[in-house]
Amino acid sequence: MKFQVHIPFVEMLGFELVRFEPSVAEIAVPLREELTNSWGVAHGGVTMTLLDVVMAHAARTPSADGVAETSGVVTIEMKTSFLRPGLGRLVGTGRRLHRTASMAFCEGSLVDAGGELIAHATGTFKYLKGLPAGGKRIQRLNASD
Repeated sequence: MKFQVHIPFVEMLGFELVRFEPSVAEIAVPLREELTNSWGVAHGGVTMTLLDVVMAHAARTPSADGVAETSGVVTIEMKTSFLRPGLGRLVGTGRRLHRTASMAFCEGSLVDAGGELIAHATGTFKYLKGLPAGGKRIQRLNASD
């Protein structure tokens, strides 16, 4: 399954979109050495990024009547609880719990290869048609290369 939007950071991490249906998204990543910490388990930044991305995707899923969401989302706030170390293939599931015209309230869970819950998060996301900067900063940085 292909991601609905191009996110270079997500592609670099090797995330795979597994499910994208009304109010639910699922994303997986095989844990590689470069994604681990000094203990040889999933780095907390990878765990939080996967939860952030899967909840943002859940926020962007179609409504129950199949109407596609055309806005992008940005993270307003996120709280993560780490429960145990992550090993093997990690699978994140995001759920949109509630939405308003401008906000989505989501939760995410992350399990390891054995199906054990390793982290849980909640997040609030704002729907946007575009960023106020319009990507100009990125264009200026690329123009100097």
